[in-house]
Amino acid sequence: MRIDIITVVPGLLEGPFSHSILKRAEDKGLAEVKLHNLRDYSTDKHKQIDDYAFGGGAGMVMMIGPIARCIDALKSERDYDEVIYMTPDGETFDQGMANSLSLKGNLIILCGHYKGVDERVRQKYITKEISIGDFVLSGGELAAAVVTDAVIRLIPGVLNDETSALTDSFQDGLLAPPVFTRPAVYEGMKVPDILLSGHNGKIDEWRFEESVRRTRERRPDLLKGRDF
Repeated sequence: MRIDIITVVPGLLEGPFSHSILKRAEDKGLAEVKLHNLRDYSTDKHKQIDDYAFGGGAGMVMMIGPIARCIDALKSERDYDEVIYMTPDGETFDQGMANSLSLKGNLIILCGHYKGVDERVRQKYITKEISIGDFVLSGGELAAAVVTDAVIRLIPGVLNDETSALTDSFQDGLLAPPVFTRPAVYEGMKVPDILLSGHNGKIDEWRFEESVRRTRERRPDLLKGRDF
């Protein structure tokens, strides 16, 4: 997988992509993330990429020209499955969407800024609009990092344990159960006996019951329409 991220502040993303799972995926040749500074595609001597909104109002708008030149340049080099725009009014990102995107080959992610992009960018280039929640960030970079991390970790071979991602919260529509590690007793607090029993069938049953219980307590909305 290759993900090209178009941004006004590439430095904000260099850190997250140079460590941990994302770095491991790149080292293994399983995924590649490229950052593109939108100002490099400005034809203005001041590298301007935004301007005032027609009709007035507070805030600046990202211009169509630099964005169009950047996307066109990328598309001239390879095919892309999606051109994604990170925006508060996009479809809410969830595990199902992460699963779907992880099956794609090449993605472009455009990070919004200011009051957003010229609407003609969305009309001509964008194939998918994503939000990570009902709040506003200073820009789309952190949201793009969230999406990229959630997607790349699902690519086979990225995680050391191939089954790890399959047991994450939300994969089966439930929150993950409690987990424990050594020591078995800490300051009088004991690990549940069932987890020390070695009985895999009963452990799986306990974990499922705990997932349902935790989901019912913390995210009852996930259980609507389900017979638990």
